[in-house]
Formats: sequence, structure tokens, C-alpha cells
Amino acid sequence: MQIGGGHYKKLVIQPVEYIHANQIPFIEGNVIKYVTRWRDKGGIADLEKAKHFIDLLLELEMRAKLPSAETD
Repeated sequence: MQIGGGHYKKLVIQPVEYIHANQIPFIEGNVIKYVTRWRDKGGIADLEKAKHFIDLLLELEMRAKLPSAETD
């Protein structure tokens, strides 16, 4: 399934196949993608990207848990 590059070829299952088969949301899928490939493609930059998506997910989840002004 991979087009170009070899950073996923050693894996038993491609991250996109795993993400799709498990219906993982976009932000979480990006965390999986970057953490899976960091050693073979983007290095520390990929870990920083994964962290960015984790931070974004935390922010969105914390915001969703806050009581809204409409219910006060």
C-alpha cells in the first residue's frame, strides 16, 4: 500500500491500514504514524510532530470537559 519511501516496509502492517481497520480518529492516527516512523524517516522532528498532536488532543479533550457557559 505504501507509495514511495521505505520507512514502513519492515512493518507487518502499515500504520494507515491499522488506523483505518481500527477506525482511529485523525489526530490519534497522526500520533501513531509519527511515532512509528521516527527512527527511519523524520527523527526527532517526527517525535515533535507526535507530541504536537498529543498536546492538541489533550487541549481539545480538556476543553470539551469544561462546563459550557450555556449550562451555567
